[in-house]
Amino acid sequence: MSQVPKDQANQSPAEEPAQAGAAAEEHATTAFVESCVETAADSAEAAERSARDRPRFGKLLKLLHDKKDILVTTHLYPDPDALASSWGLCNLLTSRLPGAAVSMSVKGAVGGGVNEAFVRNSNLKLAPWDDAALSGYDAIILTDVQPMLSYNPLPPELMPLAVIDHHRNRRRPHCPFCDIRTDVGATSSIIFSYFMEEEEPISPDLAATLLYGVESDLAGAAGQPGELDNIALSSLTLLANARKLYQMRYVDLPQSYYLCYYSGLSNAMYYEDAILSHLEEIDSPEKPALIADFLLRFEPIHWAMVTAAYENRLLISLRTSSSKLSAADMIRRLLRGAGEGGGHRTKAGGSIPLETNSPTEIERKRTILRRRYLRALGIRQTQGKRLIPKTE
Repeated sequence: MSQVPKDQANQSPAEEPAQAGAAAEEHATTAFVESCVETAADSAEAAERSARDRPRFGKLLKLLHDKKDILVTTHLYPDPDALASSWGLCNLLTSRLPGAAVSMSVKGAVGGGVNEAFVRNSNLKLAPWDDAALSGYDAIILTDVQPMLSYNPLPPELMPLAVIDHHRNRRRPHCPFCDIRTDVGATSSIIFSYFMEEEEPISPDLAATLLYGVESDLAGAAGQPGELDNIALSSLTLLANARKLYQMRYVDLPQSYYLCYYSGLSNAMYYEDAILSHLEEIDSPEKPALIADFLLRFEPIHWAMVTAAYENRLLISLRTSSSKLSAADMIRRLLRGAGEGGGHRTKAGGSIPLETNSPTEIERKRTILRRRYLRALGIRQTQGKRLIPKTE
């Protein structure tokens, strides 16, 4: 006679169908999620195959097969997309190159309440930055930046082995591996495609990190996801650790964030469909972009420019919803002969060196920027209107 397990022997006849139904429902849900992930992965691979003459991760692996000490880094003052893409690539290379030491390092501080919280919640392992040690690496990989763009952490004479980025640039880097996709909204999406190409599993924590990286770069009124971004968003949403993702999305913000919004709104002036503002004080360089995203949502506005002085530089963030002129082209016109910058069709940024950092110098350079800005948009030099009218 067969033995009946004790826990089943104590069940009533009514409980058995209920438990069987719950088990079947759980199995069906798991199968559905797995099916969605497989479908999204297939779509990502199809998107990869449809891009002709595009470098694939396999080529990078061949270049790295005999390397023993690899550095992955990104631009100065990194945002979540820069950090997430670098960390994701470190994880993938560590898995595929077991004989190599793969490290991630960032030059300078990771500023800002959101960025600092992201580093903590992502459990990023950052090695100390050492300019003198750069020549000792077998290979250096840049993510979310290019050698000729602003905030490149490498000295001009040092060319990386690989560049993985999504920013527009008129000059293509001369390096062995170059994967620059201007039709993609976030570098984290490109790194996600490498995982799909290699059929490498993505852990829930890493999925949350990559997902937030994509979300943050597409955030704001000027965010424009491409086909690969949409695939990455849907796939990573199914894979991500929901608790970890919540911690990244909803962080406690310091008072400086609210002072930044106050300054940006109080100083905002608009001229026809263009708005500009200046932040009096900032403690981290992502603040102008934060306010530019917010100001672009003002109903009659198609262009938003925000400036701020930071560490002897005048920072500029530019956003647009116009289809006639790209933000990347506009920032080059604004900074010609004065500074450097770059960006995408809807989002761009740059900086101008400050010699004295005095209020007089800052105002003089802001005046030049304002004139160029309005002239480029065909707006007459009329008196602007305050976004927030002054009260008596």
